[in-house]
Amino acid sequence: MQANMTVTPARLPELLLHVAVVRPVFLWGAPGIGKSSLVRDFAGSLGLECVTLLGTQLAPEDLIGVPELRDGRSRFAPPESIARDEPYCLFLDELNASSPEVQKAFYSLILDRRIGTYELPEGSVVIGAGNRATDNALARPMASALINRLVHVHMRASVDDWLKWAVDHGIHPWIVDYLVQRPDHLWSAPPKTEEAFSSPRAWHMLSDVITSYGEGIDDETLAILAFGTLTATHASAFRAYVKTVRHAYDLDAVIKGDAPWPRRPEERDLLYFLSETFRARLVKELPADKRGGGRHGRDLAFRAKALLVELAEISLECAQLVIAEDEHGAPVLPTWFLVEVGRDLPRLAAARAGHRS
Repeated sequence: MQANMTVTPARLPELLLHVAVVRPVFLWGAPGIGKSSLVRDFAGSLGLECVTLLGTQLAPEDLIGVPELRDGRSRFAPPESIARDEPYCLFLDELNASSPEVQKAFYSLILDRRIGTYELPEGSVVIGAGNRATDNALARPMASALINRLVHVHMRASVDDWLKWAVDHGIHPWIVDYLVQRPDHLWSAPPKTEEAFSSPRAWHMLSDVITSYGEGIDDETLAILAFGTLTATHASAFRAYVKTVRHAYDLDAVIKGDAPWPRRPEERDLLYFLSETFRARLVKELPADKRGGGRHGRDLAFRAKALLVELAEISLECAQLVIAEDEHGAPVLPTWFLVEVGRDLPRLAAARAGHRS
């Protein structure tokens, strides 16, 4: 299903409060962005127990129940997990990954709030969730009759929302600080092959295992864990970031001139990380229009050009990485700055060479 409009995790509770209490809702979103935990938190905010049914682990009889004799007549007895006297939140996780027969069994439960003669208690809410076929996750087509019984909400990952949550839930400070600097690394599109990929869930797992090892975790172990939970690019950058923390390398110090770019061959991953972080800093802080940047923008641009010269002396590849276009061939940094780079860098390089001689 295509997402024409999306919501962030912070917006979801308010939406569910007004929608899920009157109509069943289906949450679409990539794996690992927190759909299940958000539903459980929402149920808790209403004082409701959250009963989770995994569509991939169900057979139709798990919903419909089994026949029993009562007063000489047979009737289907719904399972104990569903047939409750008090209102609750029924969470149908991985609903669109269930078989067509199980999806059909959900019809009356979703629309009529009943299974056989059993009706959900007044005040209960029904929420479904699932991944999209485009996420390379297990997803079966949903029949139009089922789709039309649900209000569909598409979620997207939000680094601001996740960081606020992370601070309150003990996520390791290395990870929090890293994602503050590289918010674009919170989530990556699921790959088409069996590879680890970055997501809020993956960062949470990495936090748990780093915390389990403690601050003394060695670099090789950290690398094993990072590459086992994140994309290779993000894992390599995070590993380099931890080295900057441990070796007191800091981009602010480099920009201020208090520390040099790392030059030793064994520090090459640090150089790549600092180069990527430098690029992200320029994207964030350089004004789109030079005239509207104020003194900070002018000072940063002036210093950035000098730093690019220094960086190019160490690694031309890293210097090119800072000013590179995006994957579509469009400039990432402001055009006025790129023009100045092309105009001023040869002069700055010559002046630096003359100063050394």
